[in-house]
Amino acid sequence: MAIKQLALVAFVALTLAACEEERYRGSARHNIPIPTATYALMSEKGMSKDQPILIRSYKKESELEVWKRKADGQYALLKTFPMCRWSGQLGPKVREGDRMAPEGFYAIAPQQMNPNSSYYVSFNMGYPNAYDRAHGRTGAHLMVHGACSSAGCYSMTDDQIGEIYALVREAQNAGQRAVQMQALPFRMTPENLAKHRLDPNIAFWKNLKEGTDYFEVTRNEPAVAVAGGRYVFNGGSAPAAVAAKRQQDEVQVASLVAKGTPAIRLIYDDGDQHASFKQTLLSGGSDALNRSASWASKDVGVSRADALSIGPRVVVLDDKGQAKATIRAASADNDAVLAAIAAAPAEVAAKPAAAPRPAAAPAATQLAKVAPGNALQAPVLASAGSTPVATVAPAEEKPLLQRALSFMPVFGGGSSATADQGAGSAPIASVVPATPTATSAPLPPRRANGLRTSSLDQSTAGYASQAATR
Repeated sequence: MAIKQLALVAFVALTLAACEEERYRGSARHNIPIPTATYALMSEKGMSKDQPILIRSYKKESELEVWKRKADGQYALLKTFPMCRWSGQLGPKVREGDRMAPEGFYAIAPQQMNPNSSYYVSFNMGYPNAYDRAHGRTGAHLMVHGACSSAGCYSMTDDQIGEIYALVREAQNAGQRAVQMQALPFRMTPENLAKHRLDPNIAFWKNLKEGTDYFEVTRNEPAVAVAGGRYVFNGGSAPAAVAAKRQQDEVQVASLVAKGTPAIRLIYDDGDQHASFKQTLLSGGSDALNRSASWASKDVGVSRADALSIGPRVVVLDDKGQAKATIRAASADNDAVLAAIAAAPAEVAAKPAAAPRPAAAPAATQLAKVAPGNALQAPVLASAGSTPVATVAPAEEKPLLQRALSFMPVFGGGSSATADQGAGSAPIASVVPATPTATSAPLPPRRANGLRTSSLDQSTAGYASQAATR
């Protein structure tokens, strides 16, 4: 009798487990529970499911953080999630179809939650917000969702988005009217700001930093408004401690610049993902990553997997913000970027000369100025997996006639300065405009090495038609 009872209990347990899996795959996905381990973590940190939350995302680091307010009224970090996929470049989204994931301060209200997403569950970031509209930006349905596939969204694994969705839902059910999402290009550290100091987006990023500084000092979310085409936080006033942090960061940036920190821009083939997912992609191919990350989403595959197998291009800028060389780094990690620059030829790594330079030529001309004899000479990079890119010689290093002759390969089939550009990437030997965009031309699936292109990326039209189901 006892054996029969045990067998019945085991059968019921298995049945319930199977039903629960199907339950949260289907129409009741809005009831996805917060994982038991996360409840335990909240208890350990003095938090409850009903307290407000705040989300921060970082493109360069490919991470998403969930913060929760504690009983003392201040926010504390609950969890950091590695991001499976984001697309485009560092910088704000400008127009529909540019593949750029938004940057800025967004508010997620209950009506923006989508339990019926094709990508398991999702929530709409709220792009375009008041700032985006003030700048005439277009686009819609920019989401945080599952499926490890992005055409302008922030994509998590299905397990991750289920947990994040449940945390947002519980806070909203307890009365939080809108969850603030701080979508950032990178962590606003002095090191990142020093390296990106001449990026065309730096003024926008410094404006974002005003809000992140307030949060990091006070551990309270800033009140966000828009005036004069800028974000305005807390009515434009900042506590003395926030102003002191800002000043201290500026001193550290100046110190890093004085010590020779190079000014750079990062150019991605098409966005990036966290190193933990890249390891799975490189070892098992995109199908293996898709199976592990997207168990409940519509099968769209890993978007532009070919663009994830290598690191970004590092554009080294002179003191005028003009590109003087481009090097392929193993990853966007700070150490990998600095290692790639350090291993480049001396004229790349050297501090820009103090002597004034003549006015820069148009971008198309700059792209053609590849030093004769060096166009195919690859610098040896210290980081494993790095791919060399031709070094661009400053215009004044060659006589006018010799520089004019160096244009000839361009007319005869293309300079090697452009040979390493992937489809959809920005030019690598010129400064990209303040709002860089990637081409939306269709890209064929790629199967030769186990990597495949997401069906979501086959055309801009496909992107637009599927956006509403996210």
